Amino acid sequence: MANSEKGNDRWGILYCPKSGLVKSRKQWTKIQRVLDQRGVAYDFVQSENADSVERLVTMLINNGYQTIIIVGGDSALNDAANCLMNAEKSVRDRVALGVIPNGPVNDFARFWGFKENDVEQTIDWLLAHRVRRVDLGCIRYVNKYDEHCHRYFLNCVNIGLSADIMNLRRQARSILGSRTLSFIVSLILMVFHRLDYKMRLQINTEKIERRVMTLCVGSGPGYGQTPNAVPYNGLLDVSVVYHPGVIQLLAGLWLLVTGRFLNHRSVHPFRTNEVKIEEAKHAFVSVDGRLIHRPVGSYSIEVAQEVINFLIPA
Repeated sequence: MANSEKGNDRWGILYCPKSGLVKSRKQWTKIQRVLDQRGVAYDFVQSENADSVERLVTMLINNGYQTIIIVGGDSALNDAANCLMNAEKSVRDRVALGVIPNGPVNDFARFWGFKENDVEQTIDWLLAHRVRRVDLGCIRYVNKYDEHCHRYFLNCVNIGLSADIMNLRRQARSILGSRTLSFIVSLILMVFHRLDYKMRLQINTEKIERRVMTLCVGSGPGYGQTPNAVPYNGLLDVSVVYHPGVIQLLAGLWLLVTGRFLNHRSVHPFRTNEVKIEEAKHAFVSVDGRLIHRPVGSYSIEVAQEVINFLIPA
């Protein structure tokens, strides 16, 4: 990071390179060129790996940057949002978080209209500094060490098969590079994984006790599984997917890819401000596409309304 004295308008940028891809280095060179052309005052740091993101974002917050830009994907944004939620409210309220999409999965950026292949437009929008207060979802649980944990999310929590697929997709994307190819490979690998889980849920006043293939709780569009969710209405969208037959499963995957997931007859949508998971034995759990340790016992998912500042298109 540069040693020059920064003003309130100086950006703190965290660059999260795509692991092992030459294309990512070329993308950062392009981003730097556009920043310099626009006369943006900035300092930047680069993450060594996924584990270093929270440490570096915390450093940027503690050094007084009021505009923090993540050059990365959903996981890095998730880390940044959680760092902000760990800060005092007075600190959090003065910081605006922005994104230049450059990750294996960029669904939150895509929701707002940011495109990875249009750096000029993205930086112009960020320079306009249009701020929107956005919601975060939050999962609260106890881990196997009997520690009470929580994790905030911008997109969604997946429980069950989708969490397993998201993990496979992320691993495949880091190896293959192609978003489409990694999705296809993860679907093929899905054949070898468990397809449903015994769950007991409470959503609003409704209690559900049956075998469920996947549960998606979204503050945002949830990777296509909660397509009507928006991160600014104080509510969570929930999709409960019962175990369909093989033909129905294939049809559901097609509807997911084509953006019509809720049209499938095995998908049961809800809208609420809290979901209680009383039982979901052996089910994988992912937060914004990243697996967490399986919760022990019951746990809950809620929404925190308008808690961070996010830079959106002008």
